[in-house]
This record gives sequence, C-alpha cells and structure tokens, in this order.
Amino acid sequence: MAAESSAKRIDMTKGPIWKCMISFAIPVFIGHLFQQLYNTADSIIVGNFVGKEALAAVASSGNLIFMMTGFFMGLCMGAGVIISRYLGAKDYDKMRRAIHTAVAFALCCGITLSVLGLWLAPKLLILMKTPENVLPLSTAYFRIYFFGSFFSLTYNVCAGILQAVGDSKNPLKFLILSSVTNVVLDLLFVGVFDFGVAGAAVATVISQMLSAFLGFRKLIRSEGHYQLHIKEIRFDFELLKEILHQGIPSGIQNSIISIANVVVQSNINAFGDDAMAGCGSYSKIEGFIFIPIMSFAMAITTFIGQNLGAGEHERALKGSRFGILGSMISAEILGVILWFICPWVIPLFNDDPAVVAIGVNQMRTESLFFFALAFAHAVSAVMRGSGRAKMPMYTMLLCWCILRVTYITVAVRFFPVINTVYWAYPITWLLSCVIFLVYYLKADWIHTFDYRG
Repeated sequence: MAAESSAKRIDMTKGPIWKCMISFAIPVFIGHLFQQLYNTADSIIVGNFVGKEALAAVASSGNLIFMMTGFFMGLCMGAGVIISRYLGAKDYDKMRRAIHTAVAFALCCGITLSVLGLWLAPKLLILMKTPENVLPLSTAYFRIYFFGSFFSLTYNVCAGILQAVGDSKNPLKFLILSSVTNVVLDLLFVGVFDFGVAGAAVATVISQMLSAFLGFRKLIRSEGHYQLHIKEIRFDFELLKEILHQGIPSGIQNSIISIANVVVQSNINAFGDDAMAGCGSYSKIEGFIFIPIMSFAMAITTFIGQNLGAGEHERALKGSRFGILGSMISAEILGVILWFICPWVIPLFNDDPAVVAIGVNQMRTESLFFFALAFAHAVSAVMRGSGRAKMPMYTMLLCWCILRVTYITVAVRFFPVINTVYWAYPITWLLSCVIFLVYYLKADWIHTFDYRG
C-alpha cells in the first residue's frame, strides 16, 4: 500500500532536477490559476452587476484579508517544511506525528482567525480610511468572508501536507472544483438573486468549505506514511515546537508585508472610490503574476527540504538556481505582456474611464519590475526550505515594511499624487533583492541541516 501511495507523489531527491520541479510546479500553477480566477470572478461579477462602489469594496479587500490570514498561513507553511525534511530523511514516525500536529494546530488557528476576523475587520476598515459610501459594503463582505476562514486554513494545511510529500495534483483537483463552484454561485447569488457583495462572500465561503472537505477526506483516505487518522489528531509538543520554529518567522513575514500593504491601501483609499476600484482591479490582475512566482516558490521549498533532509547538498544548490531563474523569467514575461494589454483588461472589471485610467497607470508603473518580486520570493523559498526562515523575515521587515511605510509617509507629503503610492512597490522590491542576492551567495545555507546521521 505504501509503495502504491509513493508512486503518486514526486520524490524530489531523484531524477532530473528540472523535471522534478516542473512536474511539481505545474499542478500548483494550475491550482493557483483557478483560485485566482474565482477571486477575480468575484470582482468582475460584482463590478458589472452591482457597480463601482461594490467593486471597490470587494477588489480592495486583498490586503486586509491577507493581513488577517497571512500570519496563520505562515504558521502552516512551517509544517510543510518539517514534513518534507522528515520525508527526505525517511523518518516516517516523526513525519506522521508532524502531520497530525499540523492538522490540530490548523484547526485551532482557523477557529481563532474566524473570531478575530468577525470582531476586527470593521474596525480595521475604518482605520484604513475606507470611504463612507463603501464602508457598509466592505463590512458585510469581510464579516461573511472571515466566517469561512476556518475552512480556508483547513484546506491550506491539508494541501500543504500533500505538497510536502510531493503530491501537488490532488490539491489542484480540489481547487478546480472549488473555483468552478465559486463562479457558478457568484453568478447565481449576485447576477440572478441580486444579493450584492454579501452574495459574493457567501459563494466564496461555500467554495472554501468544499475544498476543505475534499482535502481532509484525501488525507484520511491516503495510503502509506502520511495517512491522517482522526483519533491521532493531537499536539505533539516536540513537533509543534519545530513547526513553530519554522512557521512563526514565515507568519511574521506575511504579517509585516500585509501591514505595510494596508498602509499603502489606506493611502489609496484617501484618493476616493475611483482609486479603490482602479487599484483593486489592478491587484486582481497582479494576482496572476503571483501564480508562477508562488508555484516555483512552493516547488523550491519542497525540493530544498527533501534534498537537504536526504543530505543531497549539491542537488539542492542546483535546484535552487533553476527555481530562482525559472521564477524570474516567467514573472517578467507576464509583466511585459500585461504592460501592453492592460488597457483592454482593466475595463473587464468596470468601464468607468476614471477607474480604467487609474488601473492602467498602476499596471504600467509596476509590471516591468516583476522580476525583482520573483527573485525575492524565490530566495525566500530557498531559505525556508533550508531552515533559515528568519532571514527572509528580517529582510522583508526592513524593506517591505519599514522602508515601504517610511517612503509612503514621507513621499506622499511632498508629492501628493497617486503615482507616488505606486512606486512604493518597485523601490522596495529592488532593495530587498540586493540583500537576498548577497545572502544567497555568501551564506552557507546548504549545510544548515543534515539528517543522514
């Protein structure tokens, strides 16, 4: 049974490096594509059926949602790193205990996040200077959305476990079913029943419930060493400590990035609902750029974790180079394409000339710098896989939080135009790349872990 199960996953310690990473990344890519499509569908359907105020409420939601969920997502990422390492080291007992601890931890985090989201979201929207005509719609959307965040975290930990053992195909299937469900329900609740932004939020929650159920069921029905047994879902504090050691830096990293982005969003909100709708539309399109970036990042982390766990140091180094280069090239190609086609893409969300002009302007300011964004995330993935999760946390705290907020606070006072806000991203991406490059070349991250003995 175990042999049959292992045949369904990718062993990244053997075979051509490019084939291992691409075989892993493609299902992740397709899965993220469908996820982004249904996130974008919310905005397109709401923007066309309800109006630009509703579009502003939904499309500008990403930064606040990620600020609330990012820390918990990072904690779950720590579990994937630990599981992939013990798999590479063939320490199946600790791998099994880590899996059950991760699931128990994610369930607790999901409940906590749902409560925090329901309580904090309205207060945070006011702090973000959300215009009064958009505030009631935003509040309704966030409260319903965060009610379902328990299911989102449950799915993410299940998918993370499957991906850590080399199975990126089943999470893809679950995301496709979830995405199709979300789009169909969006059209039904918003287009037919006229439920507005609340209907879009309910559609998202139902689709998240479906993906969580499918992921949980897959782990229970899996064969071999990573099978989930409900009676064994409990905290193993030794393994929980290891998971938190890896996950807390990633969670803090996600939080500090999103906090800075919330500050950026607050400055955008100050320019009115046209700016919120235009920049929100851009952010949904930018989400497609993150698909190859995150696909390569997840492949890199799993590849590095498994190979360092198996003591394959040279293979880990070669894999990191391939992953970094592949991520940068794919992101920049998409950025160039979007620079040219953005005048035809932004109107899909809302055809108001002011909204379109703002979205196009932001796209053409940032899109040619996506290579820097990709490089930063790829090197972060290398460091997470090697156990050095604190390094990207500190770098992004400095560049993507402190420097970004400082730039926004100072520059907008001297140049009070929205273009000043756009440049916060390319400037801080490039600064972080300098630090990541020096560390990648100079630090001995290869020999951080060795499980062979």
